Amino acid sequence: MSTTEPAHVTNFLRTIVEDDLKSGKHRTIVTRFPPEPNGYLHIGHAKSICLNFGLARDFGGRCHLRFDDTNPVKEETEYIESIKESVRWLGFEWGEHCYYASDYFEQLYQWAESLIIQGKAYVDDLTADEIRSYRGTLTEPGKESPSRSRTAEENLDLFRRMRAGEFPDGAKVLRARIDMASPNINLRDPVMYRILHAPHPHAGDKWCIYPMYDYAHGQSDAIEGITHSICTLEFEDHKPLYEWFLDNLPVPNRPRQYEFARLNLTYAVMSKRKLLQLVKDGDVTGWDDPRMPTIMGIRRRGFTPEAIRNFCDTIGVGRSDSWIDMSILEESVRQDLNERAPRVMAVLRPLRLVIENYPEGATEDLTIAYHPQRPDLGSRSVPFGRELFIERDDFMEVPPKGFKRLSPGEEIRLRGAYIVKCTGVERDGEGNVTTVRCTYDPETRSGLPGSERKVKGVIHWVSATHAVTAEVRLYDRLFTVPNPSGDDWKELLNPLSVEIVRDCRLEPSLALARPEDRFQFERQGYFCADRVDSQPGAPVFNRTVTLRDSWAKK
Repeated sequence: MSTTEPAHVTNFLRTIVEDDLKSGKHRTIVTRFPPEPNGYLHIGHAKSICLNFGLARDFGGRCHLRFDDTNPVKEETEYIESIKESVRWLGFEWGEHCYYASDYFEQLYQWAESLIIQGKAYVDDLTADEIRSYRGTLTEPGKESPSRSRTAEENLDLFRRMRAGEFPDGAKVLRARIDMASPNINLRDPVMYRILHAPHPHAGDKWCIYPMYDYAHGQSDAIEGITHSICTLEFEDHKPLYEWFLDNLPVPNRPRQYEFARLNLTYAVMSKRKLLQLVKDGDVTGWDDPRMPTIMGIRRRGFTPEAIRNFCDTIGVGRSDSWIDMSILEESVRQDLNERAPRVMAVLRPLRLVIENYPEGATEDLTIAYHPQRPDLGSRSVPFGRELFIERDDFMEVPPKGFKRLSPGEEIRLRGAYIVKCTGVERDGEGNVTTVRCTYDPETRSGLPGSERKVKGVIHWVSATHAVTAEVRLYDRLFTVPNPSGDDWKELLNPLSVEIVRDCRLEPSLALARPEDRFQFERQGYFCADRVDSQPGAPVFNRTVTLRDSWAKK
């Protein structure tokens, strides 16, 4: 587990843990992060990961990684491995404490038999639709199933035959016998087991009946000795059922459930079902598409684990649901990368610039620092010559008032190099500017005594002879509205969520960029070498975030 994190801001869960340790209720706290492996983790899970692992770290306890793998139809080994990788990337380790609910299936089955013997569970023949119709509403009590009157002996025989595979999928279920008139619908004889003749990614072909999450979850906590079972608020109504099972089973430990508000992030969806639909429908390139709010997606985009942990600290832990604006997450990333990302020069939409009075064939190497406030990051050599590329937007023939870049007759400074003055342009047959012609002042090389003559603007550039040609992907928000909900939520996808620019010109040092190396492209934003598509000498860059919040006034 990471040991470099500072103490987190106090919240109600930290207060509970502190009080439990001080009172002697627990000598060691044990938390768990219990994802179902039916998809990739998203930024909402990151909050839970930081909370559970962070509490254990800060109070000298331990946090288990447990896969609540009770539904083999939706779960895959790929998801298990991606979850492990995501947790590690965020900076946390579980050591020997990686568990699977499926490892407890035999114990869960034996406990289910004990409920049957006590008369507190029964095998039901109703279909799923019939069970829903019998359950009642929030204002009307449910109706008892005809199977509810079966004897313990009959139920035990049927349950064992269910395990033996005698019945097809959906033919029978095991239900807890609680109270069909309870005001809490979760207590109206909930289903404990269903029949699924399907192989399990961890348990193999051993089982054809599988426990429901509500039954397996609390008992798994008890088996592992969890002291603080922390979950999101949507499970608050399930808490009485969680406790009912603990009250009626001979569990070795009595965990306590606590709820906190989940993370709702604007311009994103957090439903695994919706994220899976985006993947299956081809709206994104996969679970790790840099536009996705999955941990693997934001990692590929260039977000840092430090920024994510800081973001989770910033938004805090409470019990009131709220929406967190995407700009807060983006600002956490900016702040982190501003401190650590080397500054480099990249021209995304190149326009040729020729310096007429610079010697033909000559090249000089300019030493330019990687970061103005981080001398420890060092510097690099950037070749300079007669022909350069500048950003097309950095030249205008008829500039508006206040334009501080290059235009006819005006001077600007080339970053880390010389002052140049525009003397003319060249055009193609359609009248488009293809080349800007300039002269330079050789006495104005940056860093030399007396060279810092003031001009109105500074622009970046790369040597046309030495530039690296690369693909750059300009990512933006996946949706056009803050809360993409409703039946037509996919119609709210942002058609401009990615722009792929394939003829970008980068300074030569970027040819050596390794996957996940992060940079600030000067005046452009923060970028990351793609961890999937970058190759040695041929990097592909993803825009992580712009230098400023471009959505602030939308």
